[in-house]
Amino acid sequence: MLFEASKPLAPSWLPTLNTSLIVISGICLVFGYFFIRRRQIERHRFSMLMATGFAGAFLVVYVTRALFFATKVFVGEGLIRTVYLIILGSHTVLATVIVPMVLITLYRAWRKKYSQHRAIARFTLPVWLYVVVTGWIIYMMLFVLE
Repeated sequence: MLFEASKPLAPSWLPTLNTSLIVISGICLVFGYFFIRRRQIERHRFSMLMATGFAGAFLVVYVTRALFFATKVFVGEGLIRTVYLIILGSHTVLATVIVPMVLITLYRAWRKKYSQHRAIARFTLPVWLYVVVTGWIIYMMLFVLE
């Protein structure tokens, strides 16, 4: 990234906060799925909106962190580096893809197009959960298991 060398390191609590936001989003997703399977529509709606809110907060913190602080580089070598890069690559691609999927899923629910909402939600949920889990794994590999 341009001017990366001149950026300071992020405070140690910031990556933990950021990861916590996306993990909470994932927990809300699981609750939302649990509620819709039991036909608890209002609880489902609330959980999914909370999941979206926490994911949005994650995105704001992540972009802000990327703008103002240096990126942490994975220091592992060999096979573990390959595993890290595969996880990071799939996470990055799907994290980009999930944003429009979530917006379309929410829009269809808001417009009460429930059959169309359900059709895309069946794909949105597992992709979103994959992004959450791989985000947590990346955090662990970068900041905890280093």
